[in-house]
Amino acid sequence: MYNGLTVKNSHLHIGNVDTVELAKQYGTPLYVFDEDVIRNAIREYKNSIDRYYDGNGMTLYASKAFSCLEMYRIAAEEGIGIDVVSGGELYTALKSGFNPQNIFMHGNNKSEAELKMVVENAVGHIVIDSFDEIVLLDNIAKEQGKTVKVLLRIKPGIDAHTHDFIKTGQNDCKFGFMLESGEAMVAVEQALKAKNLLLTGFHCHIGSQIFSTDPFCLAAEVMAKFIADVKQKFSHTVTELNLGGGFGIRYTDEDTPLPYDAFMQKVSTTLKTTCKDLDITVPRVYIEPGRSIVGHAGITLYTVGPKKQIPDIRTYVAVDGGMGDNPRYALYGAKYEAVVANKADQPKTFTATIAGKCCESDLLGENVKMQEPQNGDILAVLATGAYNYSMASNYNRLPRPAAVMVKNSEHRLIIKRETYEDLISKDI
Repeated sequence: MYNGLTVKNSHLHIGNVDTVELAKQYGTPLYVFDEDVIRNAIREYKNSIDRYYDGNGMTLYASKAFSCLEMYRIAAEEGIGIDVVSGGELYTALKSGFNPQNIFMHGNNKSEAELKMVVENAVGHIVIDSFDEIVLLDNIAKEQGKTVKVLLRIKPGIDAHTHDFIKTGQNDCKFGFMLESGEAMVAVEQALKAKNLLLTGFHCHIGSQIFSTDPFCLAAEVMAKFIADVKQKFSHTVTELNLGGGFGIRYTDEDTPLPYDAFMQKVSTTLKTTCKDLDITVPRVYIEPGRSIVGHAGITLYTVGPKKQIPDIRTYVAVDGGMGDNPRYALYGAKYEAVVANKADQPKTFTATIAGKCCESDLLGENVKMQEPQNGDILAVLATGAYNYSMASNYNRLPRPAAVMVKNSEHRLIIKRETYEDLISKDI
């Protein structure tokens, strides 16, 4: 069972709160997050920065995984930074009171309005993704009479072993400047010539849901060599290196993630050794965990509807949600574990395909082991904290679910359930 999940009186509990009672009080579908699990994951990353980089770095929560006011408040209270990838995420973070100096702004196609918003609000770092952005951002900074700190996003040419849809470090990728072709060095030259930009570092991100340390170690080595090459060619010392995120989590027994501390130890050893060999100073290091902070901290609760058995083929179990609140199976076949929350102490003797209610081939998983459900039971799908609410939609005009945070046997609403009136509020 995942951290924070227990079984009491046959019911599944999260953070010592009965999930069946949560479903009754708040309705379903319902996202539920365990605050202690979130904070413990953040602290594990923070402690590893202190341990392996002597505190010369910062953990940045990759808020695309789950962006809302409450998550930004928790990140601020824990003393970490955040990364945002849109004006909407930045606006939410700023409305939460988050310190803009600890925000990194990402995005492969930032609009002029977004960049103006970034500069106006004194966001600490902007990760530049294209040659056009260098020019646009320099002009915006000039208009506002400011000099802004920037990092360049570099494609290190590393093929992380993960799903094609979430690989982001190989050469054939929409993000960043290619190292292998010399494009990255040209970008450095242009950024250094820009009068209102201060090039402080580089960023790379090789993908998501990665279980091996080898791609991360290789990325650290490649980026350190690039820092040394830039110093030699331009006599410019880069002082910051953002190694991105992508640390895998356990969704099912097929997943075997290493402790995050092990990732940090091996990568730091590689980076320090490479910097020593190249005779350069170890840069300030940033990492951007998202999924590994919130993914295993969240579950989604559904109410079971009808079962349909197709002889010699499969049995469908319908739930009152689907691809509208969790599109990850439809996108790339993401696998999950499930528990019938009101029968959690019983063995998983039943195998079914979980069917959503959308007018589509809408599934949440196939061949999923669970306790045998009946109409009206509560089904919990585990490890849904990352990229579920963030990617939710109103397909079929389904209102997006509410979200609840639990802590110390108590629970509180952090996102209201949408209503039908909300669905038409922008219609004319």
